[in-house]
Amino acid sequence: MNNKFFEFLLAVVFAFPTAALAQTANADPALPTAPSAASTAPEAVGGSKIATINVEQAIFACNEGQRDFEVLSKKLEPKQTELKNMNDEVENLKKQLNTSGEKLSEDARNNLVKQIEQKQKTLERTVQDARDDAQSQQNEIAQRILQKMAPVIVKYAGDKGFGVIVDTSNPWPQGPVLWAAPSVDITKAIVDQYNVQSGVPAPARPTAQKPTIPGATPTKPPATAPASPSQPKQ
Repeated sequence: MNNKFFEFLLAVVFAFPTAALAQTANADPALPTAPSAASTAPEAVGGSKIATINVEQAIFACNEGQRDFEVLSKKLEPKQTELKNMNDEVENLKKQLNTSGEKLSEDARNNLVKQIEQKQKTLERTVQDARDDAQSQQNEIAQRILQKMAPVIVKYAGDKGFGVIVDTSNPWPQGPVLWAAPSVDITKAIVDQYNVQSGVPAPARPTAQKPTIPGATPTKPPATAPASPSQPKQ
């Protein structure tokens, strides 16, 4: 396991990848979906307009999400340090094998190789366990926030006369939306309303809107996108 591969795994474990939140918002059967959320809304909801919302971004950008993910990040720092120390130990043993392996007896060299293999396997298992634990805790935070945010979305839809709200957390072609005008996006409006309802104050320092994984390739839009028609803001 080289340093770049290990750094990538650390990023997956500790950088709050957007894919994890997207999976939480869209794939977890325990989460409230649009129909179940709508069942808690007034019967008068229903209109002819269409809006979009990036649920993933809304969860992360709201004050409660920023606060709770920051707490989780701090909580995971000791495990990050542990993994780094384990990786450093493996790399030091590999360096020892590369620099002085030819000078060792056959038994000593075989023992060193076996030690490296054992420690590397332990490291890989520990990294996988840490990643699973981190994602589980991320999902728990996202699920809790989404359950409280869903009624806010539905009420906003009723107040503004929206008949359909589409989640754009997953970009096309993974998601259903090929293109949508910025004027129909209600993510910020929902975040603002949720912040008022939750009563959680804004963080003392600004945080990134979207965490990224170093080395990951961002999804690119299609080579030919539909022309942008002029649309009035909702």
